[in-house]
Order: sequence, then C-alpha cells, then structure tokens
Amino acid sequence: MNKVNTYILVIILILISNSCNSQNSSKTASIDRQPVVAGSFYPDNPEELKTMLESLFARAENVKTQDPVLAILAPHAGYIYSGKVAASAYNQIDPNKEYENIFILASSHRTIFRGASIYNIGDYITPLGKVNVNQKLATELIEKNDVFVFNPDAHSAEHSLEVQLPFLQYYMKKDFQIIPIVTGTQYLDDCQKIAEALLPYFNEKNLFIISSDFSHYPSYDNAVQIDKKTGDAILKNSVNALVNAINASGSENIDNLATSLCGWPAVVSLLFITESIPEIKPIHIDYQNSGDETKDKSRVVGYNAIAFTKKNSRNMSETKFELSKKEKNELLILARNTIESYLKTGKIPEVSDKDLTTAMKENCGAFVTLHKEGVLRGCIGRFSASEPLYSVVQQMAIASATEDHRFSVVTLDEMKVIEVEISVLTPMKKINSIDEIELGKHGIYIKKGFYSGTFLPQVASETGWTIEEFLGYCSKNKAGLGWDGWKDADIYIYEALVFCEKE
Repeated sequence: MNKVNTYILVIILILISNSCNSQNSSKTASIDRQPVVAGSFYPDNPEELKTMLESLFARAENVKTQDPVLAILAPHAGYIYSGKVAASAYNQIDPNKEYENIFILASSHRTIFRGASIYNIGDYITPLGKVNVNQKLATELIEKNDVFVFNPDAHSAEHSLEVQLPFLQYYMKKDFQIIPIVTGTQYLDDCQKIAEALLPYFNEKNLFIISSDFSHYPSYDNAVQIDKKTGDAILKNSVNALVNAINASGSENIDNLATSLCGWPAVVSLLFITESIPEIKPIHIDYQNSGDETKDKSRVVGYNAIAFTKKNSRNMSETKFELSKKEKNELLILARNTIESYLKTGKIPEVSDKDLTTAMKENCGAFVTLHKEGVLRGCIGRFSASEPLYSVVQQMAIASATEDHRFSVVTLDEMKVIEVEISVLTPMKKINSIDEIELGKHGIYIKKGFYSGTFLPQVASETGWTIEEFLGYCSKNKAGLGWDGWKDADIYIYEALVFCEKE
C-alpha cells in the first residue's frame, strides 16, 4: 500500500491553507526559529506562560508507570483547549532524566511535500528562552537519509511543533536538545522510511514526542466515539489497525468530520518503529475534547495523551496462565463461529459479557492456526497483550482465514474440513544465550532492525529440529535474515498454551 486512500488525502488538503512543494536541503546562514504562535496558542509573556503551565500540570493526570517512557503522544492545540491533556502526557516523563536527544515529530498543516523536514540551521526560541537543536545530528540525518530534507516552509509558520516546547522548558529539570521534525508526506512508505532512519535512536537514551490532535469539528458525542476508536487502534501498536480505523471513520459520513487524526504521518512513523519491538506497550493517559473546556459541544476537536513504555526485564518473566477445558472449548467455538460469520456477513459477531470468564477477558497475545486435512492453511497472531484474549482470538481467527498472504482467502465450504488451533502466549523474554531455549517449550522471536520472524513452540516438536535448525530456519524463512542472521539479532523466547479442535 503506497498511498493512503482519498479520504486521508482530502482531510489533509482541508487543513492546508498554503501549499508549497519546496524541498530546499541546502544549509543557509545560521538563524534561530522565532515563535509564531506565542500570544495566540499560548501566552507570549513568560510569567503568564509559566503560571498557565503550572495550572495545567496541577490539573493533569499522573498515571505514573514503573517502566521507562520512550515516547509520548501529546496534542498541539491552543493551551486553553488541549493544555491539560498535553500536560498529562508530559507528566509521564521523568523530569530529572538527562536525555541525549528529544525527537519531536509533528505534521505540517501548511505545506505538502515528500518525506519530512528537519530544522538544522539554528535553534528554536520561545518566550521561555532558547531550545537547543542538535544541529550536527539534524544535518547528519538529512545527509544520510533521502526521506529527510530541510524545507523552510515546513517550519516557518507551523504551530504543531512549537507548542510542545514550553511544556519541555517548564517540566524538564535537566538541559536538553531537540531534533525538530515536521512531516509533510501523505505516503505510508515515507513514514516507514522515517521510522527506519530513526529506529537506531529509539531507546532509553532518547525521548520521542509525537504531536497530534484527534478528530476535527464533529459534535461532542461523535468526537468521543471517533477518538476512542482511533486511540484504541494506536493502543494496539499496529500501523494497519490505525490506518483501518482512520479509513473507517472517514467512510461513515459523520457531519463536519475533517480528520480523525491530523498528525497521522507522525503517529504512523512512530508505530512503524514500536510495532516491531515486543517490549513496547502503549498506555492511555488522558482524553478530552475542546467541548470540555469551552462548553460548546456543536463543533469540537479531540485530544488524547498516550505514553509508550518499555517493559522492564523484571516484568518480562514467564507468566503462568491457565485455561480450563471448558474455556479452551469455548474459545475454539468462538474462533470458528467468528470466521464463519465473517465469511457470511463481513462483520465480527458480538460477544456477550456474560459468556466470558475472567481468564477469557485477560489481556493476552495469541495466534490462531488453521489446518486443512493436516496441512497448514493459515496462521496469524499478535504478541501484544493490550487486548482481552477473546477479542484477540476473534481478530486473529479472521486474519488467519483472510489475511495470510501465503494462502488464498478461506471459503465457507472449506471450513467444513478445517481444524482450528489456538496458541495463547506468555510475555516474551529477551535471552542472552541460546542455551536458555527449551525445544518444545519455548517459541522464538528473532528481530534485527525492521526484520523479524517467529516460530511457535510446537514447530520444534513437529519438525524434530535441533536448536540451531530452529533458529536457522526462523532466521532465514521467517525473518529474512539468512541462515546465520540470528547470531547478531535479538532473540526472545515465550511459551504458548496450545489447544485445538481435535482434542
């Protein structure tokens, strides 16, 4: 998929007031970027600005996590509208941490161009003083990656990046420097290239700030519903889930809806990074829309605060998870009924809460595997434990029947001879030695950069492979890294509770 659908392009054009395709990457004389929305989006008087920020942080949510925060998603509207939600996002950061760099990804509202622009000719200025730009790294990123340019028009009047800076200046106790990035693209492949360029910096030494508002201009009640769908998609840590949610909202002909996520290129760029890292967990922090502040609920803009945390190793230990025979059978029935219903109607059947046990509502990753007369017919799963097990089973059942690109879509007639198998996963654990792998007990997940692949525990039992063969075939056939690619890749292990219909 090279280009998002017409809806996304149209809503971007709605928000554009002055288009310019300049991609001038030559470095001009050093010049600091002066504030352009001080006095409108936020106070231009330093003392008034500090007082407002103090008030916003006093009202902010403080959902502290024990795990390190590697990224936050914060809104970029006027402070009187979105400042409380933005402060909630910043509240998740350790203010005493000294970061090497703070990467700020915002999206252009005024000019469209391929890729993204990095400001590398000076620093940023706000009423609270100078924000240092790591101009050396900014220039290196431009010179080494075709997806990056310096486009003056992307920064000159753009508010989405500027409004984040006073929050950092007020909140952070240590000196910091930023990499200011404004995306101008409407192409998913550009977002992936941005992610590839920034992936080496996505670690605990750096912080990523993603700037985006959510729905623009629907009624209050519609905004609440749309923003929850979009936010839930982000919490799934999946590019496809987010794009599908945006497109679904756009196809519903909701009155006055111009966009459900104005900074989608910046958000998607982050998700291209995070969805391939098993330890990353998005956490919802806060939500409001402008109607909560203005009391005008006829036309509103939505704001979400989301933090992306990295699970500490102490929380990655193998977790014992058990299901009764009855629960296993009910999940298998649910998977089969979901596939058959979806093939008939194109809809996911609803599940009554009274039919769900506590275990079925636990957040777990899972794979659903289909066999036709003993031969693999489809297998797709999700490692992320961000949704209830029953819901993951439904989604993966449909995906294994319709989205496994190795096979054609399963037909309704085939379901008569297809056997359903479910693998419920424990949290993954990164290992330092392959001696920690127990064949038949552990599944493996191999990851290097954007390349990754997995084998479920039962694969080793079914094939009789040695540990080296288990790793080699996974590295070559699943991750695309070659037979020996696992030797300098990250290796994770996990367990799976496996059950199927024939049992």
